[in-house]
Amino acid sequence: MKIPNPIRIVLAEDHAMMRDGLRSLIRKEENMRIVGEAETGEQAVEYASKLGPHIMILDIGLPDLNGIDATRLILKEHPHIRIIGLSMHADRSLVGEMLKAGANGYVPKDCAYDELITAIHQAMEGNTYLSPEITRGVVDNFVRNPPQDGSESAFRSLSERERQVLQLLSEGNATKEIADKLGVSVRTAETHRRNIMDKLDMRSVAELTKYAIRNGLTSLE
Repeated sequence: MKIPNPIRIVLAEDHAMMRDGLRSLIRKEENMRIVGEAETGEQAVEYASKLGPHIMILDIGLPDLNGIDATRLILKEHPHIRIIGLSMHADRSLVGEMLKAGANGYVPKDCAYDELITAIHQAMEGNTYLSPEITRGVVDNFVRNPPQDGSESAFRSLSERERQVLQLLSEGNATKEIADKLGVSVRTAETHRRNIMDKLDMRSVAELTKYAIRNGLTSLE
């Protein structure tokens, strides 16, 4: 594949300081251009259609819609877009889910500048890039905490809509606010909430929030 010049990039990161840093670094590259900056997962999905990027750099813990589900939605409509996951975490389940969603790379937020540029070039060539730090973290995590039979992540036990409701709940949204954001009735939002609690055998928002953080649906930041 011939690498386009410039490579059109959309940044999806809700923290302004991190976004500013990424922008200033990428702008140093003559063959790369940032064409849009999203602050939520929903906005990232919208920009994938509106701005025609070659590369999207997605924070895993985006508000409203996490980066993993956003990746699935983007690639369903735009399979040619290359996506690089950005995260503070090297948890093997999050890495695995991001790659299963179709991402071409996964790098930590504190990675060296050259590493992110390498990931972009590798993705544009159709390769998958995992930073050494991420690879080490996944291996260490796997050795210390081997997967248990029957262990379920949110990406296996909950539907896409239920994951979004859980994320919105954990981000402090009331049921009516969730209903408004998703364009559904309050009764439907309540039903999703009950189903989530039944599936996870949890009875409080505090429990759900801890679960959402562990599963990468929201962050502590």
